[in-house]
Amino acid sequence: MSCDKNVFLAFCKTISHLRAKNGCPWDRKQTIRSLKKYLREECDELLEAMDTDNPDHLCEEIGDVLFLLVLLSEISSESGHFTINDAITGIEEKMIRRHPHVFADASVSSDEELKVQWEKIKSQEKSKKTN
Repeated sequence: MSCDKNVFLAFCKTISHLRAKNGCPWDRKQTIRSLKKYLREECDELLEAMDTDNPDHLCEEIGDVLFLLVLLSEISSESGHFTINDAITGIEEKMIRRHPHVFADASVSSDEELKVQWEKIKSQEKSKKTN
């Protein structure tokens, strides 16, 4: 895997520094709501980059979206709601749960079976949340 935890940790620290007392005024004044328009714009730019054969452009746009996601997590952490670790742990657990054919003993023999399995697990998750 080409994910270096030290690189990610350094990036998270950079975002935290941008939000700190002596950080960037623009970054410091952002809120969950104020970032919506930027996230929309950056996601649109990412989608456009995905339509090209330009890996450098795609890499840049992934970085821009990642910046906003980590910034959103930092703001949520400052508010005491959740941290980036909570978001990562949550999505990791979800991916493991929804891929029992990879991480457990389930098996699927077609894309259709895979879709049915995914939807069944997703439905079970939603019913647990409402109980």
